[in-house]
Amino acid sequence: MKLQRSSGILLPIFSLPSRYGVGTLGQAAYDFIDFLAEADQAWWQILPVGPTSYGDSPYQCYSTFAGNPYFVDLDLLVADGLLKKSELRGVDFGSDPSQVDYGKLYENRFPLLRKAYARGRETMAEEFAAFRRENERWLDDYALFMAAKDHFSGKPWTEWPDDDLRMHRPEAVRRWAEKLAEDVEFYSFIQLLFFRQWALLREYAHDHGVGIIGDVPIYVAMDSADTWSSPESFQLDDQNVPTAVSGVPPDYFSEDGQLWGTPLYRWDAMRADGYGWWIRRIEGAAKLYDALRIDHFRGFEAYWSVPYGDKTAKNGKWIKGPGMDLVGRLTGWFHDVQFIAEDLGYITPELQALLTESGLPGMKVLEFAFDSREPSNYLPHTYGPNCVCYTGTHDNTTLAAWRDEADPDDVAFADEYLGLNDEEGRNIGMIRGGMSSVAVLFIAQLQDWLNTGAESRINTPGKLGGNWLWRLQPEDIPADLSKKIARMTRNYGRCNPHPKK
Repeated sequence: MKLQRSSGILLPIFSLPSRYGVGTLGQAAYDFIDFLAEADQAWWQILPVGPTSYGDSPYQCYSTFAGNPYFVDLDLLVADGLLKKSELRGVDFGSDPSQVDYGKLYENRFPLLRKAYARGRETMAEEFAAFRRENERWLDDYALFMAAKDHFSGKPWTEWPDDDLRMHRPEAVRRWAEKLAEDVEFYSFIQLLFFRQWALLREYAHDHGVGIIGDVPIYVAMDSADTWSSPESFQLDDQNVPTAVSGVPPDYFSEDGQLWGTPLYRWDAMRADGYGWWIRRIEGAAKLYDALRIDHFRGFEAYWSVPYGDKTAKNGKWIKGPGMDLVGRLTGWFHDVQFIAEDLGYITPELQALLTESGLPGMKVLEFAFDSREPSNYLPHTYGPNCVCYTGTHDNTTLAAWRDEADPDDVAFADEYLGLNDEEGRNIGMIRGGMSSVAVLFIAQLQDWLNTGAESRINTPGKLGGNWLWRLQPEDIPADLSKKIARMTRNYGRCNPHPKK
């Protein structure tokens, strides 16, 4: 699906309603696709769907290829005969339906998935064997990684007591795969369930003319199967300890910068094998999504390298990235995949040149537009068509909360610029500003259509805890909302261009 003038809605999978503590690939996901189709929306943008690690961030996953076991829908497993309804009764998934309780999910979901595995390993044996063959390049390492983490009480791979396994030496990998064979098979089987359910959901979306925009974080977690199994691709020493890690430099918002701490790529080694790791990564993502937003696209042009062990990002330095050597390889190899460049922040001339040469659409965020102190290139009248306009991203608060938290002069500027008023609704007026722009694609967070406040914010960067929690409730969506969205969508020429079956 190529980008044409259209619009969509951003809503993470985990934010969908369900009876089991977290959004899944079940009925609520199908219902939301119906809602998008009724609202004449062409795109559903989600966050990464990988298995989350400590902190529950979808940008810190145990694998860039695997799916999140929490998203496997339990009701669908009942329908498939892999679980019994009685086994779901009385399970504690958390007491607040508006928040994800990751601790309860971790404690109580996996025992149910174990039961599904015990029943399905024989009844689905042929399908399972085919799935393992087709995905062995990443699946074997991921499943062993997870099984070994369980065996070693959840410790990161850098602290595993078997040094040969920690170093991913082939003989140790084979020995531990045999020793932990049943757990390896369990984690592989859960991936079959995830991708099985995902394929059906994506097919349903396509039948309703809805494409899925997925997020590809530029970096992978240190404690991940990716780093453990491919140490040659990362800036690690001969003991697989990082020599430098990622971050961003100090700026107006943070005097220490942001220390992300993920391993950096060894771009020279990746270049030597034709960027095979990245090609496999995008190939995996393209099996899930119809368009890919490349997070922190800035890092392809130059990346901030922080010495390993530093407590802040202050002492980092800029190092040149692969630029068009990689970007051109990916866009040429995956010519049917639509890429979006997340280019937020300070745009250097070098980054602008890379964007221009790549031809990829960048991003514009309305919440960044109304700085009353200086002109902004996020104001709608400054856009060219080759960009994607957002009310805000998952890292921003909602429009309603922005009005409460922003500088009053900035809010007054937005009111004047967009002609906002209470009669129309100031949120709706902000959305109108993005809808009416020339940007090829407009995306609003669902919370902005619902006029919800800071309680529904998805993530606050730099804040530990309290993120990735908000969940939609079925009664939150007014019965007439899809018609209102469709009307504005048609008024501004963003009717869904995708064919429907």
